[in-house]
Amino acid sequence: MADPRVETVAKILVDYSVGVKPNQLVWITSGAEGGPLILAIYQKVLERGAHPFLQVEPEEAEELFYAYASNAQLDYMPPFMMEIVEQIDANIGVWTDVNTKQLTNSDPAKQSRRAVARRPFSDRFLERAAKKELHWTGTLYPSQAFAQDAEMSLREFEDFVYGACLVHEPDPIKAWKRISKEQQRIANWLNKARRIHVLGPGTDLKLDVKGRKWINCDGHENFPDGEIFTGPIEDSLNGHIRYTYPACAYGREVEDVRLQFKEGKVVKATAAKNEEFLLKMLKSDKGACYVGEFALGTNYAIQRFTKNILFDEKIGGTIHLALGKGFPESGSKNKSAIHWDMVCDLRKGGEVRVDGTLFLKDGKIVV
Repeated sequence: MADPRVETVAKILVDYSVGVKPNQLVWITSGAEGGPLILAIYQKVLERGAHPFLQVEPEEAEELFYAYASNAQLDYMPPFMMEIVEQIDANIGVWTDVNTKQLTNSDPAKQSRRAVARRPFSDRFLERAAKKELHWTGTLYPSQAFAQDAEMSLREFEDFVYGACLVHEPDPIKAWKRISKEQQRIANWLNKARRIHVLGPGTDLKLDVKGRKWINCDGHENFPDGEIFTGPIEDSLNGHIRYTYPACAYGREVEDVRLQFKEGKVVKATAAKNEEFLLKMLKSDKGACYVGEFALGTNYAIQRFTKNILFDEKIGGTIHLALGKGFPESGSKNKSAIHWDMVCDLRKGGEVRVDGTLFLKDGKIVV
């Protein structure tokens, strides 16, 4: 029997997250595992009078690519991909996984090289999104692999995911609009900020945000959502940070990441596990060792670490910094092939001060 919550998520994505209109071209991307949600989205796009364009790839293809691709193949991007990014009005991405560790033994140099090749596409995608010419959202379909990473049964993980999506609310879209309003109040307050000071276990970091815009993440570009972010002034970070949770990316878990910053740049990086991978990714390009995003997690319905960044960066009471690419709409000027979010939990003994005023204490916003 089909899970009715899947239908609810599809409706929120189509009607709220990207706001599909008649005659729009909507690109739906996913792995094969997400079938029920993909089809529900596909049907909703058709019902709204728009034109769905479906791209579904088996998850195992990526591992084969890194195993067999030559340098020429790593560097190649079909020219029509740039045409796609110019023509679509919306993109709904459904993330699925049959094995979250399938890229663990792939060559990080190849992964970095591939990211560089994709950069013109991703840069143009974000440019159009910043101008609101293109609306996009990404969500997750609960799979056994994701549930296993989160140390839950599939049933428990489905309940966790749909709970974070607020599908249990009588009117979920109304609930997300209410959250949007509250988060915008905080974003407006932060838009006057000049300097941020983060203190926590193993962390003492200062950064400047004057003139940068704080973005309210309220279920439009990620779903579920719940964060407020900006692009810090690139050369302003000074101090050190210790990330509470493993930084999961490209099929690897990098544990106990500690970064030291001087004038914006990572000058020292260590990790208890997969340190070599961390150091290689920092050398992807010039922007990889600078920060493109500083964010506050505001979804207090998410309270546990799942090894999935869609949820982990939203945990209420945490902050995260992303190494690499910044989002143009925040004012960030940092360009890179990578965008790697890492989460620092401030719920036990952490605080954030904004221009000297206590803003967050032990995970709770106090302004």
